[in-house]
Amino acid sequence: MPLLVPILLLFACQLAGEVIARALALPVPGPVLGMALLLVLLLLRPRVQERIRAVTDAITANLSLLFVPAGVGVVGNLAVLSQDGAALAAILVVSTLAGLLAGVGAFLLALRLSGKGGDADGSGTGAGTGGTRA
Repeated sequence: MPLLVPILLLFACQLAGEVIARALALPVPGPVLGMALLLVLLLLRPRVQERIRAVTDAITANLSLLFVPAGVGVVGNLAVLSQDGAALAAILVVSTLAGLLAGVGAFLLALRLSGKGGDADGSGTGAGTGGTRA
């Protein structure tokens, strides 16, 4: 019985996220909103973290089991992989590179907007030697 309440809390956050996402027709998945709600709850009530720790530790310890359905799906679609494998591999590489470049671009933009960009040493002097110019 001590694990039932924390599990219900996690499911309630997920359900609330689903309800909000569908009611407002948001382009964000319900579980993502539910996770954001859980984060807000944990920030507002830090004691909740200790109550759900046993459940979250068990879920994290068995996280690899959640990948089994994905593996079964891949095996179930081997015909598609053998037929379109090269195209799928190319798409994976291109999308991964695009994601990495977008992340770097966002980081550089944030760095520039924060006023801390431009120098390797972060001093803003352009010298790279702690602020002294030769």
